[in-house]
Parts: sequence; C-alpha cells; structure tokens
Amino acid sequence: MTKLYIDADACPVKEEALRVADRHGVEVFIVSNGGIRPNPHPLVQTVVVPDGPDIADTWIAERIGAGDICVTSDIPLADRCITAGGAVIKPNGEELSHANIGNILAMRDLMTDMRAANPLGAGGGNKPFSKADRSNFLNKLEVMVRKAKG
Repeated sequence: MTKLYIDADACPVKEEALRVADRHGVEVFIVSNGGIRPNPHPLVQTVVVPDGPDIADTWIAERIGAGDICVTSDIPLADRCITAGGAVIKPNGEELSHANIGNILAMRDLMTDMRAANPLGAGGGNKPFSKADRSNFLNKLEVMVRKAKG
C-alpha cells in the first residue's frame, strides 16, 4: 500500500498533499522535529523526532520503499528515498528520480562550495514560492499517487 511521507519542516504544501492523500485513501506520515500541530485525520500520523541534524530525514529514509512517495526540498533526503525505491516530489511539483538526482546533487554541492568561497555572500537565493508552484505540485502529486497505486 502506498504511503506518503512529508518532510514537514518548512513544507508549504502539507494541506495540498493531505487533500490528494485523502482522495486516494493513502496513509500519510508528517515528520518533523516539533512545532507541527497533530492532524486528527485517521489516515495521518504526526511523527515528532528528537532535535538534531537529519533525524527526520533518517526516520523517513529508513521507512520509505517502493510505491511510496516523499514530499521534500531536501536533496540528500531525496537521494536516500530514491535509492530506497521511493518516489520524490518537491513542493514546487518537480519530480526527482534516478534520471535527475545525480545532476541535482552535483549542482547543490557546487553552489554550497561557491557560497563558502564568497565571504561577502552569494546573492539571489531561491525564487519565492508561487501559486503556480502550488498548482504544479497538486497536479504532479495526483499523477504520482495514481501511478504508485497502479
């Protein structure tokens, strides 16, 4: 049975993910290190992990498997989920897979190195989350859940 894992810290599409999961009867795990109000829906489990680096990521990566989906912007977590056989979608609707995760990891590492080498800081940052991103996420997650359920 397909499960949906949400890396909940700073996730802007929790409610959208829950709507899709509810429509398909998919069990949802909302994972964070606190600060998330429990959801009373019977398909939703709120998982609060201890504070610490990557503890929520490890919790998800140890449980996700084939047919499951993870919602995350965390690229190393995405890589771990894909390696474990799961599917990954970013909040903007971008699907991460074996085909693109290597390039995305390499670009992430390159940008980290560039920021570290620039003592004045690299400007720019990420573009703001938009209504189009939310819509793309809903559409893509719907497709991914249907595909996962077979």
